Amino acid sequence: MKTTIKIAKLELSLLFYSPIAWFLSVVFIFQCGLLYTSQIETFLTYQNIGGDMLHNLSFLTSNVFGMRSGLYGDVLNKVYLYLPLLTMGLISREISSGTIKLLYSSPVKIRQIVLGKFASLMVYNLLLVAVLAIFVLTATFNIKHADTGLLLAGLLAIYLLLCAYAAIGLFMSCLTSYQIVAAISTLVVFAILAYIGNVGQNMAAFRSLSYFLSMNGRAEKIIYGLINTKDVAYFIIIICLFLAFSIIKLHAARETKAANRIIAGRYLLVLFLGIVAGYLTSLPGFIGYYDPTAHQSQTLTPSTQKVLKDIGDAPLQITSYINLLDQRFGMGAPSFRNYEKERWEPYLRFKPNITFKYVYYYDEPSADQQLHRNYPGKTLKQIAEQSAKSWKLDINDFKSPQEIRKIIDLKPELNRYVMQLTYKGRSTFLRLFDDQLQFPSETETSAALKRLTVKLPKVLFAQGDFERSINKLSDKDYGSFVSQIVNRNAMVNQGFDTDSINLSRQTIPQDISALVIADPKIAFKPAVLAKIHQYINNGGNLLVATEPGKQAIINPLINPLGISLMNGIIIQKSKDLGPDVVMAALTPKAAGLSQSLKYDLDKQVKISMPGAAGLTYSKNSLYNIDNLFVTNEKTSWVRADKLIPDSAEIVFDAKNGDKRIPVPTALALTRQINGKQQRIMVAGDADFLSSAQISGWESANRDFYMPLMGWFTYGQFPINTNRPASEDNRLNITDNGLMLLKIIYLGILPGLIILCGAGFLISRKRK
Repeated sequence: MKTTIKIAKLELSLLFYSPIAWFLSVVFIFQCGLLYTSQIETFLTYQNIGGDMLHNLSFLTSNVFGMRSGLYGDVLNKVYLYLPLLTMGLISREISSGTIKLLYSSPVKIRQIVLGKFASLMVYNLLLVAVLAIFVLTATFNIKHADTGLLLAGLLAIYLLLCAYAAIGLFMSCLTSYQIVAAISTLVVFAILAYIGNVGQNMAAFRSLSYFLSMNGRAEKIIYGLINTKDVAYFIIIICLFLAFSIIKLHAARETKAANRIIAGRYLLVLFLGIVAGYLTSLPGFIGYYDPTAHQSQTLTPSTQKVLKDIGDAPLQITSYINLLDQRFGMGAPSFRNYEKERWEPYLRFKPNITFKYVYYYDEPSADQQLHRNYPGKTLKQIAEQSAKSWKLDINDFKSPQEIRKIIDLKPELNRYVMQLTYKGRSTFLRLFDDQLQFPSETETSAALKRLTVKLPKVLFAQGDFERSINKLSDKDYGSFVSQIVNRNAMVNQGFDTDSINLSRQTIPQDISALVIADPKIAFKPAVLAKIHQYINNGGNLLVATEPGKQAIINPLINPLGISLMNGIIIQKSKDLGPDVVMAALTPKAAGLSQSLKYDLDKQVKISMPGAAGLTYSKNSLYNIDNLFVTNEKTSWVRADKLIPDSAEIVFDAKNGDKRIPVPTALALTRQINGKQQRIMVAGDADFLSSAQISGWESANRDFYMPLMGWFTYGQFPINTNRPASEDNRLNITDNGLMLLKIIYLGILPGLIILCGAGFLISRKRK
């Protein structure tokens, strides 16, 4: 050990006796300073502007230091250029000068030489990380509530990567006496390890090996804030592999050429041991995790963890059915199999016995009417053969339409890429969606997992009296948020079971979660009305949504609840919207149903209700009644006459019976009955849950409807995967402070290093 330390000290002194180490230090600190101050300047500008720009200040720590455009990402993208300049002369210098023969003849062991030289690079790498630590320390003062756990994890990732690069460079330096060749060879190996994960992914035998060898993405996972033994072990294995290779190579120079087979065997043995160690450390049950980030942002939420815990120890199988002719085939192609495992890794962390099965087939994509237009005159099999050939796959590996239909009927799933989760004989589908993310998020995945272990909450929608349809996707209907399987926010993808019921012919089950009656167009028959009242009296949950002018239809239903639909229609004057579009304010009761709306309550979020009637209620009702949406009497009023949208300007007319009063447009009723809380909602508008109103990204209606359905299931669904709001959302620095940082990091510190390096080198030369 003493000899190794002496060699490390000597090599470190030689490193700083050359201008390269000093030059790289100056470049590194200038690069880091430039990127850090640029990021801080960008977000400080947002903060100074204020308004909507403040939304860009969430997760400041990750934005300033993250992978996309942050400091750590920039370092990872450029640091591979530094190490070859440091490692290219470690051994090649000894070989070219002939001093390697003196080392061979000395009592110093080869492993001491290798470990000593590597230790010197570890110290230099530590100095580079110390430079980064300066910016980390600065960030804790510049960013309010900076996520220190994420920052420290990033330092660990970069140090491990630097050391792995150093070990590779050391070995390449053993292979040649030309330093420039060693540097170029090192870059080549870096490139191979970065891109080998994309090579031969269609071959099952090579896929796992290339995935293990690939360095791409290893450090990034830790930088995002999740430290795991698999990736840490990978860097340690790579370091040990190339150090062992270096020792074998230097030993080989002292042996005869007849020992080539033995030397090759040593290389293969070390490589085999490295692969075995990598395989064992990557097994789900043997991986340890540590999430140092604030609010455990890189870990599944407690709700999802509970779902996985409730599943128990029984195995869970995920079968992916992937259609060659589906436009999403590329996401499930064999070459993307490793990315599939990465998506499931957060779940494997808590349930290691998840198994994966892949079934490839070809069939007519139900939603793709352009298929045969793009391939005129070709049969389905011919199209599939051409597609398989383009993907460099064998068509014989795909099941034909007849074969797949004997296994499972995927026509209801539109023959799309879909995953089937199976547990103890129960199964459910987990789908891909027609949006930018496409793959299911934690919310949809957790809902699918929970469906395997609980009695599913069923919501029935009354059909038969011309109510809103749950299958049609028109603006007025409810299909988009109820049954559209390609919409991630649809009830069927959030854990609910939905179906329609004809109240004239069917009895209302008492075990359903809720009955929805949305905008009936004709009066209820006495027998139907009796069924509904009996269901209500037994404690059933109910959602009633109606429209202005339907008093004669809906009041017989809701009057026994102490509620009446007011005559007339609510008018709200607006520059941009029609007079019948009411933007009703949410009460704290309504906002409390939705986590996102609860945070935004102070921003006066409004629910859009095109064509709404007001509601009145009796305080002597058997129910506790709360307002959910309320109009503003300053901007709206109740118009007594029928509204003609294309008439002259609509004005308030008290003589004609118009009333300017705050009016509730939705009410919540609750009472205790049969050991549970009965929940009823009545709304004076049926459009607020229509496809047109919930489709907008900024729509409060969209944020409200799913929590509303969850209210009827007592929180069973949807799964709440919301995380606490970001706390690192402010900068504790002024423009003058930023200017001072630029002077220090872009001028003073690089200048001091240049002066120190120049003085050190001049002093060395004089000696």
